[in-house]
Amino acid sequence: MFSRDIGIDLGTANVLIHVKGKGIVLDEPSVVAMDRNTGKVLEVGEEARRMVGRTPGNIEAIRPLKDGVIADFDVTEAMLKYFINKINAKGFLSKPRMLICCPTNITKVEQKAIKEAAEKSGGKKVYLEEEPKVAAIGAGMDIFQPSGNMVVDIGGGTTDVAVLSMGDIVTAQSIKMAGDNFDSEILQYVKRKYKLLIGERTAEDIKINVATVFEGARDEVIDIRGRDMVSGLPRTITIKSTEVEEALRESIALIVDSAKSVLEKTPPELSADIIDRGVILTGGGALLHGLDQLLAEELKVPVLLAEEPMNCVAKGTGIMLDNIDKLERSVV
Repeated sequence: MFSRDIGIDLGTANVLIHVKGKGIVLDEPSVVAMDRNTGKVLEVGEEARRMVGRTPGNIEAIRPLKDGVIADFDVTEAMLKYFINKINAKGFLSKPRMLICCPTNITKVEQKAIKEAAEKSGGKKVYLEEEPKVAAIGAGMDIFQPSGNMVVDIGGGTTDVAVLSMGDIVTAQSIKMAGDNFDSEILQYVKRKYKLLIGERTAEDIKINVATVFEGARDEVIDIRGRDMVSGLPRTITIKSTEVEEALRESIALIVDSAKSVLEKTPPELSADIIDRGVILTGGGALLHGLDQLLAEELKVPVLLAEEPMNCVAKGTGIMLDNIDKLERSVV
C-alpha cells in the first residue's frame, strides 16, 4: 500500500486535509484537550472544541496555533499526528509528501517549526506554500497568466491580502486581525456595555447569526446568556446587528486599510486588471455578513465571495499536489 500526497491547511481555527485523489477528507477545529497533570492528549478536533470553556481544572483545551503560526510546538505535533493517523494517509512502506500553507509574513524560524512538526508527524518531504497564493488557486483564479489577481484571505488568526501574477505574489500584506479577533471584540463589547461575561463560543454564535459590518445591511436580534459581572448570576440579554457592526468597526477598518495599502503598491497594469476581474474573498472570515459590500465600496472595485470560502486553501493544495513534481524541481 503506497502512501498518497497530502495537502494541509494548518489554520488557527481549523485544520483541513486534502488527500490526492480523494479530495478534502478532514475538516476539524485546531483544538487539543490535554490533561494538565499527565500531559496526555485526551481529545483532538471537534470533540476538544466542545470542551472549550467547559473543562474541569485538570483538563485544558489548547489551541496550539496563534496568529497563523505555531504557539505550542509539541501540541501542534500531537494534533497533526492524530489527524494524519485518523485519515490513514501513511502507506505501509512509505510516508506521504506534504504541502502545508502558511501566512505570507512568517519568519524563517516559524517556517522551520511548521516543517519540523510536519516531518515528526509522519511527512516524508514537506513543502511550504504561501496561503493567499494557494487560496487564489483554490478559488478558481488563473494566477499563472501575466495578469493581476487580488485575493483577501481572512482566516482565524491572520488576514492575508495579495496581488498575484505569473504564478507568484507581486505585493502582499499579512495582518494579525481575523476571525478570532472578531470574536474577542464582540466579547469585550458585551462586557463593556452590558456588564455581562460571555464565552468564546457565544461570541462566535453572535458573529455568525446576527453580525454585519456594512451599516444597515442586516437587522436581526439574538438572545445570549452569560454571567452578570455585578451580581455574579446568570442573565440573558438581546443583541442587535447594529450593535455588532459598532463592535467590529475598528477591526474591519484595519482589514480595509490593509487591502488599500496592497492596492497602492500594485503596478498600474495589474491594477487595471483588478478593476476588470475584481477582488476574491476567501477564508472563513469572508463569510462575515456585509464584508464584500463594504470592501467594494471602500476599494471602488468589484468584490466577489469565493465558492466555499472555507475550503479554498485546502482545494488549492489539491491542485498544487497534482503539480507536486514541478514543485520538487523548483525546490531543488
